[in-house]
Amino acid sequence: MPKHDLTGRGTARGDDSVHAAYEREGPEAFYRLHGADYRNPHEHIVREVLLRAVETWKPDLSAVLDLACGSGEVTLALRELGATVEGADPYTGAAYLARTGSQALPLSFENVEWGALAGHKYSLIACSFALHLAVESRLPVLCYALSRLAPELLVITPLKRPQIKPAWSWNLTGEILHERVRARLYRSSG
Repeated sequence: MPKHDLTGRGTARGDDSVHAAYEREGPEAFYRLHGADYRNPHEHIVREVLLRAVETWKPDLSAVLDLACGSGEVTLALRELGATVEGADPYTGAAYLARTGSQALPLSFENVEWGALAGHKYSLIACSFALHLAVESRLPVLCYALSRLAPELLVITPLKRPQIKPAWSWNLTGEILHERVRARLYRSSG
């Protein structure tokens, strides 16, 4: 099994970036195989757009769910701002623990859809570089489930996807674009 360049830069032998690995293996298989040593190669951009989003929209950071938390880049940035953060990710728990000192809940998008967090309440759900990977046909159900957990959803994405619709219980409040990475804040209509 080849070792992937998780920095996103690729190697002289070919393109071993995270994106190329997604193309070859699929995101779920990639994280299953490489989750323990995963680091978002765009962490510095994620941090910058996150800080701009918090400064612009001033969301309540008292109880944040870092959904699909990866190795904890969002958790660490939010903690520096005084946030209380709980991470959730079924694949990157070892990487998250190593960087943050906290255990991540081993929950997938499907687990959340099926009610694994029923009864939990958060002030904000942050999902960075992951929601565009959700199965598109299931995205409405996931969004509805998330709307039951928190009044605000912050999505950081390197793409124009996902396009979250008001019919899915979320209204777009605003968008920030920084180095081709978008931060979108949604407010729950439910």
